[in-house]
Amino acid sequence: MSTQDFNEQELNRRASLQKMRELGIEPYPAPMYPVNASAQSIKEQYNPEEKNLQDVCIAGRIMSRRIMGAASFMELQDASGRIQVYMNRDEICPGEDKTMYNTVFKKLLDIGDIVGIKGFAFITQTGQLSVHAKELTVLSKSLRVLPIVKEQDGQVFDAFSDPELRYRQRYVDLIVNPHVKETFIKRAQIVATMREYFNEAGCLEVETPILQSIPGGATARPFITHHNALDIDLYMRIANELYLKRLIVGGYNGVYEFAKDFRNEGMDKTHNPEFTCMEIYVAYKDYIWMMEFVEKMLCKIAAKVNGGSTKVKIGEHEVDFGGTYRRLPILDAIKEYAGVDVKGMDEDQLRETCKKLHVEIDPTMGKGKLIDAIFGEYCEDKLIQPTFITDYPVEMSPLTKRHRADASLTERFELFVCGKELANAYSELNDPIDQLERFEEQARLKSKGDDEAMFIDYDFVRALEFGMPPTSGLGMGIDRLTMFMTGQTTIQDVLFFPQMRPKA
Repeated sequence: MSTQDFNEQELNRRASLQKMRELGIEPYPAPMYPVNASAQSIKEQYNPEEKNLQDVCIAGRIMSRRIMGAASFMELQDASGRIQVYMNRDEICPGEDKTMYNTVFKKLLDIGDIVGIKGFAFITQTGQLSVHAKELTVLSKSLRVLPIVKEQDGQVFDAFSDPELRYRQRYVDLIVNPHVKETFIKRAQIVATMREYFNEAGCLEVETPILQSIPGGATARPFITHHNALDIDLYMRIANELYLKRLIVGGYNGVYEFAKDFRNEGMDKTHNPEFTCMEIYVAYKDYIWMMEFVEKMLCKIAAKVNGGSTKVKIGEHEVDFGGTYRRLPILDAIKEYAGVDVKGMDEDQLRETCKKLHVEIDPTMGKGKLIDAIFGEYCEDKLIQPTFITDYPVEMSPLTKRHRADASLTERFELFVCGKELANAYSELNDPIDQLERFEEQARLKSKGDDEAMFIDYDFVRALEFGMPPTSGLGMGIDRLTMFMTGQTTIQDVLFFPQMRPKA
């Protein structure tokens, strides 16, 4: 990169960097710095009557400065927040050499530079808690200009708000938009709460392969890669279901995994090609038990990240994750919201019904996808409060146990919130003969052109032939769960680094 690629401010910062080195100051010193406090800990622990915290060492990024001759103020931002620092020339430079204050601090440091401060906490004459600096150390020179947000008379200027820039430069977004950092802190709390809940239930966290010879566990289009040493194509995991159920066959009573899954499909506000999904499988349970398990878990998560309340603001809706959720069979939902009874219809009748309802379909779609298309068009957006949609037709659920009261249905539910699917769960199919027949039906759909249909996983069928106990399984998208719990409207806002089209 030549100097012609830099703007004037960036050239000035590089010149300041060189001047520091000429003064014998290394702008990027050895990494150890004896931090013993943070902006937040000082605010929580300082007692103005006792005047404690007389030996604090903090480090952070300069976010603003007010230079007033021999005394100045600056605002320092660390991982916990911001705090004011008071700088006095004669205390920073107690001898005759005033270079560190007069030259380095006043002329060579910029907004965005990272510095260390040793001093003591005190209250200024205007009543603001601050750190009185006794020593200043340069820790990292910033060569780029931060888009500092300014507010005046209720108006915001220079906000770093362009979505594409924010997602491409998440590091800048985190620096200048503090609420963004809070979203990801809550995401970590969500995952930690789920782990605690599963561990207390006696389940074991495990890891399963990301590179797979057969992409199984869901109906989705996979990413394909090539292994040079074996000279074979492999698929990136679309789901971890079949491996986790192999572990139930192997004798574990409960296993779960937070998995990175990959689906080579469209991108929009709620879909990213790489996403995080949690799947859990518990032996000797069914989908009815899993509904209650999910209700208690989501109530606990909502309370954890929202100050004890189970109510969350999602867009224009207030959603309550507490209590018991509505249970609504999918065919009853279609009858309720689309005004048509599709129970018992064959494929041709469903196609005719879709045409009458103006639902877009294509020739590759079988009964399952036709029913799903009607449900998606007429029902999903009506499901605002948490709702379990239950009892899906067999054609929609190739890995699910047949319903104990109706063999044309399965013991499956999907949890919907604000018109979006949040979770998918089954009483798991453990009949190997039935499972093979379901796989073969998926192969028939694939031969018709359905590139999301499942492959036949003969090893998984063999595992079932050794015997899998009655089992309930659940899959839940962590990205979408975080969206709901933090009130975000796009998946990009809960991913540190969402997938973006590369710039030319």
